[in-house]
Amino acid sequence: MLKRLLAACWFLALAAPPARASFLSGEALDTAADILALVVLFLVPAVVIVLFWIVHVLPEKIAHKRHHPQTAAITTLCLLSLVFGGLLWPLAWLWAFTKPVAYRVAYGTDKHDDYYDEMAEKQRQGTLLREEASHLREELEAMEARGALPPNLRSLKDELARLRLADAQSRAPAEPAARAPADPMVRAPASKDKAA
Repeated sequence: MLKRLLAACWFLALAAPPARASFLSGEALDTAADILALVVLFLVPAVVIVLFWIVHVLPEKIAHKRHHPQTAAITTLCLLSLVFGGLLWPLAWLWAFTKPVAYRVAYGTDKHDDYYDEMAEKQRQGTLLREEASHLREELEAMEARGALPPNLRSLKDELARLRLADAQSRAPAEPAARAPADPMVRAPASKDKAA
């Protein structure tokens, strides 16, 4: 029985077709190898360099999106990280996500000047919400209390103050008129005083 089994295995091994390393042969194999070599030599390094660049400018993009006041320094650190092979990139990443507490203590804000320019533009377009305007005005007042505001921020603060005054004036006449019919007891003594 063992002899038959060994003979069958030997016969199957001899009857097997020759093994090939590729599904291509001849000229097709050479052409495919040339194309693959060009892709590996030129396309793959280009893609790796682009991906490396995209990843290394992410902290800069994040800092810009979050209106980080030290965006220029984070950008510089990202560029230095490119020179040093990515060693400084984690520091730039962490810096982009940190809240600049010491900057706020020193300057009264933790936002970049671009943030205030964007808010001023929103206010001019009329898309600035009332809550955003009051928060922005409070920030500008706190900054002014710490020191002089730049001219563009001073004009924005004055514009927000005018907007607040106009809003208060538009509310003031509407409130007593709305209250008068609801409270008839208030009108009665007033009419007595006029009669006397």
